[in-house]
Amino acid sequence: MSDLRQALAAAQDYRAAAQAALAARLEAAPIDAEQRAAHGFAWVATTVAALEATLGWYEAGEKPRVDALVTGLAFAEGIAQLVGGLPMGQNEIFRPADLGLAETAAELAADCNALLRAGQAAPRAELTALLASGQWPSETLHDTDLDAIRAQYRRFTDAEILPHAHGWHLANALIPDATVAAMAELGTFGVCIPEEYGGLGLGKLVMCIVTEELSRGWIGTGSLGTRSEIAGELIVLGGTNAQKAEWLPKIASGEILPTAVFTEPDVGSDLGALQTRARRTSDHWVIDGAKTWITHAARSDLMTLLARTLPDARGYAGLSMLLVPKPRGSEETPFPAAGMTGSEIEVLGYRGMREYALQFDGMQAPADALLGGEEGQGFKQLMRTFEGARIQTAARAVGVARRALELGLDYAMTRKQFGKAILHFPRVSDKLAMNLVDFVTARELSYAAARAKDGGKRCDIEAGMAKLLGARAAWSNADASLQIHGGNGYAMEYEISRVLCDARILNIFEGAAEIQAQVIARGLVGGRN
Repeated sequence: MSDLRQALAAAQDYRAAAQAALAARLEAAPIDAEQRAAHGFAWVATTVAALEATLGWYEAGEKPRVDALVTGLAFAEGIAQLVGGLPMGQNEIFRPADLGLAETAAELAADCNALLRAGQAAPRAELTALLASGQWPSETLHDTDLDAIRAQYRRFTDAEILPHAHGWHLANALIPDATVAAMAELGTFGVCIPEEYGGLGLGKLVMCIVTEELSRGWIGTGSLGTRSEIAGELIVLGGTNAQKAEWLPKIASGEILPTAVFTEPDVGSDLGALQTRARRTSDHWVIDGAKTWITHAARSDLMTLLARTLPDARGYAGLSMLLVPKPRGSEETPFPAAGMTGSEIEVLGYRGMREYALQFDGMQAPADALLGGEEGQGFKQLMRTFEGARIQTAARAVGVARRALELGLDYAMTRKQFGKAILHFPRVSDKLAMNLVDFVTARELSYAAARAKDGGKRCDIEAGMAKLLGARAAWSNADASLQIHGGNGYAMEYEISRVLCDARILNIFEGAAEIQAQVIARGLVGGRN
């Protein structure tokens, strides 16, 4: 693999040239005026980071043939996209000329000439044949405990989620209480909560494994822990000792289910413009305002709610985080709390918890609801959780990407046309091979981000890259798998129809792809607003 090491070095040089070119532009113009160039650079950096992670995975393993093929194809496609054009969206291709890098790209192509000139049809066909024979790429993390956790959650997903998920989706049903209880028994909601508070005290890499396996079964079950992850991290990092003792054991055990109440109508990613107000009285807080796209709002027991408590402070400075308990709703009475109402937002996918628009009209919260007991810290407190939430979202995407691949592979092996399984048609086997490559590269990039976080490093850039690439892999895998299904894929009775709808949300929530690209570019290069 010395040729791949050389190709990686050339790609890293290209990334450095792209970074310098963007930095020069941003000396003369604000980053928003150079969004295309900035976001294109973010995709360049993400692609190179994915190649680094994938080659690291290969070199650390036993190097079976399937791993070698995946790594080789990842490099062939990754370098080709750097040279010819990176897809930032379905109709947005970033070309080297967009950053004045045409000559630099030509140098990269020359350095990787043998890799780019080699035909990829044979490796793709061989990889698909190996996959069809049951040979999947290596997934060991070289740690018996971590591998055991993956095996445990895979068994659970295969037995308790996959047989039922599509029916739950079609019925727009909540994840059954029995399934939630079983997930809690496994420790799902306390993976990263310290042991002293009843959690497992493990890191983000374990969180990725758990989330990936559950999301392979259904994104709803993989996402149920997101709210516990956010609430737990908010309280661990910013809560008072009393708040930690009160809430963390209940979150870890699954006794209470939190929900994150941040987004508002017409605000989107501009959290500094939030208008929901919370004012303090002698013995409680009073909340007024509106929130939207609140996941699992009805069946939750605790809201982590971002509100403006300092009305005279501008922007983020006036925001505070409140821990607001509420009675759990039912199908008949979804919002029994006084001063709080809600209406369901019907969605294409990402079901199992339901989405709601909420109204607060004088809802009361306890006097000790203020996270950390200090006003004006809500935005900073929330920002500290974004890295973990985005890494977990990347893991959700990886699970969805794998399930899409599984469904496409199974259909291609059993569906016969013109006297043979459609797996044997090159346009089908090509899709499956590249689905596998995209799944592995997204997986390894998410693990790299998790390891950085577990190492105590600030990793907003790594987390953004993992989510950016993972969301694209989930969508492209689902789209390709549905295409393999043909007309049947468009029928709601087929599971791939659900996976496609679930995959689409990953590029939007926890920071849209454009936001991730902005974070990456600004983090690596800087630039004026």
